[in-house]
Amino acid sequence: MVSKTRVCDAEIYSCDFDQIPDSIALIILNKLADIRSLGRCSAVCRRFNSLVPLVQDVYIKIDEVVTISGDNDENPYCSSHKTRNLFSNILKYMFLSLMKPFLNIRNSNNTNKTLLPQVSQRTLDQVLKNFHYIQNLWIELPAADVCTEDGVVLKWKAEFGSTLQNCVILGGTQIDWKPVTDQGLLEDNGSIPESFYTNGGLKLRVVWTISSLIAASTRHYLLEPIIRDHPMLKTVVFTDADGQGTLSMSSEQLKEFKEKPLAASASSKRTQVPASNMKLRYAPYLELAEGIGMQGATLVAIKPSGEGGSSSKKEVEAFVRGTFDGPFKAAVKTLVKRRTYLLEMNGF
Repeated sequence: MVSKTRVCDAEIYSCDFDQIPDSIALIILNKLADIRSLGRCSAVCRRFNSLVPLVQDVYIKIDEVVTISGDNDENPYCSSHKTRNLFSNILKYMFLSLMKPFLNIRNSNNTNKTLLPQVSQRTLDQVLKNFHYIQNLWIELPAADVCTEDGVVLKWKAEFGSTLQNCVILGGTQIDWKPVTDQGLLEDNGSIPESFYTNGGLKLRVVWTISSLIAASTRHYLLEPIIRDHPMLKTVVFTDADGQGTLSMSSEQLKEFKEKPLAASASSKRTQVPASNMKLRYAPYLELAEGIGMQGATLVAIKPSGEGGSSSKKEVEAFVRGTFDGPFKAAVKTLVKRRTYLLEMNGF
């Protein structure tokens, strides 16, 4: 309820929300989380302007990116015409829509300075520059960063500390929304058929694996200034609107990241992927729940070899089984029972 009183011929408006203590208001702002909404709240009044930088939970959803000339070159690994490979030159992208709510926010300590940098400085660490108490951070890109053919399903999840710790990739060459009746597709003796090696099946899985690792390591690289400038961080999740890939970091992994220097790739703006062991499992066809079928179902579990792979076998298996939800969780549960093929990968 809004009330109006008269003091010295000046009308002063107050509302019931003014009676809520700052601690409760902060709980509400933490539930809000979305950085655009927080920016709008900061513009409401001085009180909100001083409280928003104290929030502990922040969610950044990047709805739109603008590329500069040359960024729209077609990906040689993708025959579709979708310009979805966001990571070709990600540091050149401008977060225009993300920054708009903050243009008029003022710093409570100095009304001549904006709370966040001007639009010309459009990087994630600058967006979060004046949020000093963040503990849980979620970032969502507008689209998947690995380009695939229409009908192909590709999902990945990676855990990082100072470098890659675990990665699981699930792929299928086609998703069917009703069971396949072609007996040729259903014939399966539990082994990878010879045609898998001769018709480009193995090459396709290698492309999926390398592309997913490049996407994950690029996201990890982008987090470096954020983690450095926000020592109170406990969890970080970096995903995309298509639900293709997720990078996650726990408090222990964030601690390791701060203690050990980040090894950047010499060729691009991403973290170096260490030499790793891979376990590949394959099924020509999987019939899942709700009438869903997956052709060419492939599960790749990646773990750094040597010193980089400190997780126990049980921890890795638990990570693999708990990676995805819904029908894809059922696909993983089925694939982990299949014959395992071991491969080795050099660092890159």
